[in-house]
Amino acid sequence: MSQSTPPSEQSTAPSGAPFADRTAPAPAPVIGADVPAPAPARGNVGLGLVAALVAALVAGGVYGGVAGAIEREIGWAAIGVGFLVGFAAGKLGGRNAVLPVAGAVLSLGAVYLGQLIAIAVIVGKELKVPASEMFLENLGLMTDAWSASTDFMTFVFFALAAFAAFAGAKKATE
Repeated sequence: MSQSTPPSEQSTAPSGAPFADRTAPAPAPVIGADVPAPAPARGNVGLGLVAALVAALVAGGVYGGVAGAIEREIGWAAIGVGFLVGFAAGKLGGRNAVLPVAGAVLSLGAVYLGQLIAIAVIVGKELKVPASEMFLENLGLMTDAWSASTDFMTFVFFALAAFAAFAGAKKATE
């Protein structure tokens, strides 16, 4: 009488392997393996809009601080502000058609905010007053100074930022 191994315990190792474990147990099931991973938070328009707003506030503040420190505006910085706002909107909001347009509008606000902050930094340096105080307590004065200093290049910066935001939102969803 010959003794045979049950099929469930037979090894898959080649029969010529000298040290093959011919009675290896089946692998234990992994706990939670059948639970799918949660979907990423993409495609949420509200989340995309909030991300774009936060990016606009942060980028506008940085843009204004840099422009005020060097006492001039830089075109590529306005492009960076717009791209960051649009990219944040598209990355977290998905492919919704509203997001590139909202990113462009928010980038206009970010560049405007940055220009006001730059004026506050420049005037604050001249008057030996903190820029935050100039901005918060004299916002009307900052707005009047912005209106007086508006020229063709101001609108070029706005256009660059809006275009970059639109492109950034599209790029984020590729």
